Amino acid sequence: MAAKDMTPKQLHFCRCVASGMTQADAYREAYEPSDSTTAASIHTLASRLMGQVEIRSRVDTLIAARERAVAASALSDREKVLSKLRGWMDSAEPTDSTKLRAAELLGKAAGLFTTEVNVTTKERDASEVAAELEQRLAGLSWEGVDATHGPDAGDDIH
Repeated sequence: MAAKDMTPKQLHFCRCVASGMTQADAYREAYEPSDSTTAASIHTLASRLMGQVEIRSRVDTLIAARERAVAASALSDREKVLSKLRGWMDSAEPTDSTKLRAAELLGKAAGLFTTEVNVTTKERDASEVAAELEQRLAGLSWEGVDATHGPDAGDDIH
């Protein structure tokens, strides 16, 4: 079923879901169920509707189109800002502080001032941690203290 074969209510439901509404809220918006319709029924009907291949496909298409539009707009805005900053930096009119600030912002936009720190963690289970602690404790020695058994471990304490 192509978009032109979908009912206006189905198309409205798709637009609502693609805009971020829950399926149940999109169903309420598009189909205007009666007040006697239970929330469970609305949830079931919305889920069934969303389970239709044509509906899911249309929602996915609308979401993808919106994401492309957002990305294009962001790229356009970025290019406008960078163009302005380059113009201010190269202009003879602004003061040196304006040029410096424009260069700084341009550098930040280009990622010149970022410091990337990667932290790698290794997950260990409790037995590995316990074994490492025992190994470290075994390597410690204090006068009168056996690190693995406590003070004066060889002495009989009564």
